[in-house]
Amino acid sequence: MNMQPGGPHGRGSKVNDQYRIPKPKKIKEIPAYIKTLLSTFIFRLTYIFKLVWEASPVILFVMIFMSVFNGLMPVIGSLIGKELLNSLARAYNGEITTFTIILSLLILQFAYLFISDIVGRISGMITRICSEIVSNHIKLKIIDKSKEVDISSYDSPEFYAKMENANREAGSRPIAVLSSFFSVFSSAISIISFIAILFAVSPWAPFVMILVSLPSTVISFVYRRKNVDFMFRRSKERRQMSYYSDVIVNKDLAKEIRIYNLADTFKEKYKTVFDRYFKGLKKLIMNEFWLNLIAGIVATAVNCLLFIYIANGVFKGSYEVGDYSLYTGALNTISARLSSIISTTAMIYEGTLFINNMIAFMNEEKRIKPTIDPPRKPERHIAHEIKLENVSFKYPGTERYVIKNMSLTIKPGDTVVLVGLNGAGKTTLVKLLIRLYDPTEGRILLDGYDLREYDTQSLYEMFGIIFQDYGKYAVSVSENIMFGDIDKTPDHSHIKMSAERSGADDFIKDLPNDYDTPLMRYFEDNGIELSGGQWQKLAIARAFYGDSDILVLDEPTASLDPIAEAEIFNKFDELRHGKTSVFVSHRLSSATTANCIIVIEDGQLCEMGSHKELMEAKGKYHELFTTQAKRYASGVACDE
Repeated sequence: MNMQPGGPHGRGSKVNDQYRIPKPKKIKEIPAYIKTLLSTFIFRLTYIFKLVWEASPVILFVMIFMSVFNGLMPVIGSLIGKELLNSLARAYNGEITTFTIILSLLILQFAYLFISDIVGRISGMITRICSEIVSNHIKLKIIDKSKEVDISSYDSPEFYAKMENANREAGSRPIAVLSSFFSVFSSAISIISFIAILFAVSPWAPFVMILVSLPSTVISFVYRRKNVDFMFRRSKERRQMSYYSDVIVNKDLAKEIRIYNLADTFKEKYKTVFDRYFKGLKKLIMNEFWLNLIAGIVATAVNCLLFIYIANGVFKGSYEVGDYSLYTGALNTISARLSSIISTTAMIYEGTLFINNMIAFMNEEKRIKPTIDPPRKPERHIAHEIKLENVSFKYPGTERYVIKNMSLTIKPGDTVVLVGLNGAGKTTLVKLLIRLYDPTEGRILLDGYDLREYDTQSLYEMFGIIFQDYGKYAVSVSENIMFGDIDKTPDHSHIKMSAERSGADDFIKDLPNDYDTPLMRYFEDNGIELSGGQWQKLAIARAFYGDSDILVLDEPTASLDPIAEAEIFNKFDELRHGKTSVFVSHRLSSATTANCIIVIEDGQLCEMGSHKELMEAKGKYHELFTTQAKRYASGVACDE
């Protein structure tokens, strides 16, 4: 879970700026504005159709059939009802002496009702199934896109907003928009059919109904746009509400929340943000309600006058009793279907606005890619040389340089330890070496070629990496280790050997199902929660399991005690034999075995050399090492 209060929505109003259409400032700009609005709407709607077609073309054909069926059925039902009422009236007047005609019409009416009910149930079932199919298809597209996007994208609040909104909205919106679209299509068929029927009464009656519905149409569209704008503008508040409510129920934070009695604090923060958010939303809802109420009263009054007009025609003998049912039913249906079209079209418009999240996410540009075609493939199973030439770096969207004009060479087979205070830039340098990021200035060479010329996936495969924030996966112990090289054919002996090298085998043997034990209690009742040190040993086992050329270890033993750390580094000596290795470590005792120590201070190369050379130089490394040694010595003295 993302635990950043401002989070991705800190600048939420900018997320969809590239898709916003500037409102007209002059009357002469209105036609162009409407044209742009319409073309954008059609583009979004077409995008949704494309998504559904990709998921399953059958869905579209079924929805088209259902929309035509649902559009014609009300007309058929009204015509059957009209004939039945007229036949009953004639029978009452003695014009019909046999019940056969009435019985036939009753059977026809019940058949109509039965078919309508069955088709309605089938339609609901199909919609639910289609929704799952489309949602699954879109989730897979989002997953595939997530595999491609640069790590640097995750540093952008706008990207987080795109990704979160795509995940939240895109799965359900497309099928809802299409269902609404075909619902409008059905309503249009019914309206056109009933208009043709009403021409027998008065050619102007349908157009009066349409005219009085226009205010509601305008209100709905205006307020759908206002609603979407409000959601985008207030996205920070929505993110804060989500954050504050999630913090209270977060499993990893539950202990601190309980001990420090923070639940009420975050509850109040949630309520404060909600009150501010709800105040604006309530005003929007109330304004729309009052305008729609006025428009509804006018429409009802006009409808009432038309009913009186038709009733007067029946009274004068111009129409039969069944005709009154047909014509007033037509008026009711036109009125209801117009209202449905207005509200549904507004929902479609709103849904297409939200689909911008999906479009924006899928259009996220990938920058970490090979600069030549075809890209280079790194030579495997050799010791590699890494060279930095005047490398500087600042994270996207920031102005502070984390790495400043750094030049150095890591020779083939070198074991390099990066040393420095917290925030010096060690982990950032690691990310640059493995090309999770590209330098802002300068370049990094691998075996004499620019790192940007290599195929990125092949490049990643040659690194064996343990990060500070290593992964903890809710799968079995074996799978946690196998993730070190997912393409390798599972081999239990290799898994076990990797665990033995990292020291993980000692505690795995005591687990209920040893290597098949599920970890974390997310999905399985018998899931096991490991300690920090045990998780770290599993992460190290992953590095042993992989077939890597270059080892990159960012604080690989931070959660281990000194004895376990010494054992792990002895194992690493075996693993890194003949390989280029880069370590980040705060425990400087581990640096003594490296043939090259790089001291970083404030993003700059401060010192470089062996342990002996740097101790003799009595510079920054000497200061750090002796300070840490004194702390350990005083700790031992106190213990004694």
